[in-house]
Amino acid sequence: MKILIVNTSDINGGAARAAYRLHQALLSQGVDSQMLVQSKSSDDYTVIDPKTKIEKALGKLRPTLDSLPLRFYKERTKTLFSPSWLPFSGIVDKINEINPDIVHLHWICGGMMSVEDIARIKASIVWSLHDMWAFTGGCHYDEECGGYRQNCGNCKVLQSDTENDLSRKVFGRKQKTFARKTDMTIVGLSRWLNECSQNSTLLKDKKHINLPNPIDTGLFKPFDKQKARELWNLSQDKKLVLFGAISATGDPRKGFKELSEALFTLNDQNIEFVVFGSSEPKEPFDFGFKTHYLGHLHDDISLVTLYSAVDVMVVPSLQENLSNAIMESLACGTPVTGFDIGGNRDMIEDRINGYLAKPYDTDDLAKGIEWILNHPAYEELCQKAREKVLKEFDSQIVAQKYIELYKDVLNG
Repeated sequence: MKILIVNTSDINGGAARAAYRLHQALLSQGVDSQMLVQSKSSDDYTVIDPKTKIEKALGKLRPTLDSLPLRFYKERTKTLFSPSWLPFSGIVDKINEINPDIVHLHWICGGMMSVEDIARIKASIVWSLHDMWAFTGGCHYDEECGGYRQNCGNCKVLQSDTENDLSRKVFGRKQKTFARKTDMTIVGLSRWLNECSQNSTLLKDKKHINLPNPIDTGLFKPFDKQKARELWNLSQDKKLVLFGAISATGDPRKGFKELSEALFTLNDQNIEFVVFGSSEPKEPFDFGFKTHYLGHLHDDISLVTLYSAVDVMVVPSLQENLSNAIMESLACGTPVTGFDIGGNRDMIEDRINGYLAKPYDTDDLAKGIEWILNHPAYEELCQKAREKVLKEFDSQIVAQKYIELYKDVLNG
């Protein structure tokens, strides 16, 4: 069985890290797996990237070129939108040349391939959805407009009041392409996204399955809290609240505004706030307690020690598929609180290994932080956090489920 995992990059970004973890998990199970990317950051020989200087330069330029149509929508929101119109990437020719049994698509935007390229892939496709892009007119999260259940247009993300706008055009291109590619199985990484896709106009007729991302629980595991705090130069006697994501404070979907409102209402002053994925802003908030801005983290060991150093992880996203941060924190034995939205319920068991706050209710989010910090059986929460990941998301368990899926696809 020869599997080719396709993602825009190998280790940069949440989807890339999840795809690469699956690739590693498959290799550990003896599967012939390769990964094909537009931009490579690792030195892994099993990851195939552009070879010539010209190809590498074009790979860096393609995301900018692909976004050119968005310049006509100057009032658009900060939510990512990918037209995926750019031709001549050569990726599909490379895929067909490798000739795998199954092509496992992940996040393929950033100019990696055009929508139309998908129909040119000869092998059967398995497609893991890391966000909503596959079944929308181009937005990666729909800001709850629901247009994907009809045919898009008047796009909320583009701030468009025109029916036949870019989102309607991208939607139409996808409709034609997906009709041509019949051997395509959709993997919803969370129950929420799987259901959204099943109810979408574009993908409702495709076969769907709900399978999560894997995580290496031999790497992501509890680390001594005292030593972790020493490594990060954090207080030994304060309760530490962690928040982090790529563009943690810059992407409105990540919920920093909502978290800030919650932090202002906390009664416990024996707290310090820790932020990763963002540098200290020019005018930082004063929450009434010390805040540590750690910037961007570039390796898993840093993440493991940081999750282990803190007492609670907060993931206040407004829309979320299957958060790497939640899974990683739970694996390290650190309870999580977040809004009861998207795929959060797949990982956070309310008041068992964390706290699910009422959607967008910042008072309840604050209550969740305090509930975890002051829980009389806090160590039991930590134990349940770890147990949940070991049982449902461990890389060996999840890899076996993907292998079974591949076999089902190959057997028709």
